[in-house]
Amino acid sequence: MVGVDEVGRGCLAGPLLVVAARAKSELPPGLKDSKLLSRQQREEILNKLSSCCEFGEGWVKASEIDKFGLAYALKLGVKRALKLLGADTGEQIILDGSVNYIPRKFKNGRCQIKADNQVPIVSAASIYAKVTRDHFMIKLSDRYPRYKFDQHVGYGTAEHYSAIKDYGPLKYVHRTSFALIRQAELL
Repeated sequence: MVGVDEVGRGCLAGPLLVVAARAKSELPPGLKDSKLLSRQQREEILNKLSSCCEFGEGWVKASEIDKFGLAYALKLGVKRALKLLGADTGEQIILDGSVNYIPRKFKNGRCQIKADNQVPIVSAASIYAKVTRDHFMIKLSDRYPRYKFDQHVGYGTAEHYSAIKDYGPLKYVHRTSFALIRQAELL
């Protein structure tokens, strides 16, 4: 069974990351939706997951999201993640959510609302995706410290809006097609 989840859908900056996960051995206890865990808990669980799971990462750049739109970006991320995992077209695939972005060639794919909190392998994908994308955004903060990506990891906080207003959106980092970015520039 393959579990699939994404992180970064609602962000104003940074990439979208879709992760496909497959267990190689028994999963550790305590898996749940990454949003319900602290940063430290996610890091600790990810250390355990690295020995019992394999992962495929489907990164979608902010510029691709701007060019193709969020729905297409999600499809692209799922496709990339499944390909990098080496998913077989006959495997059972569970995608968190209500909209099916699984390529048609995967005949046993389905969506499940709240799968990231109910299906352990989807929880594993959720945790891996969150930790990995957060690390990416923290590194980005080193390059662009005025935006404080290490604190909000690209989400639309008051501090982030203020930085966009003061310094403008970053090309290739901010999702300039998002209305919220254009509004922040005008605040």
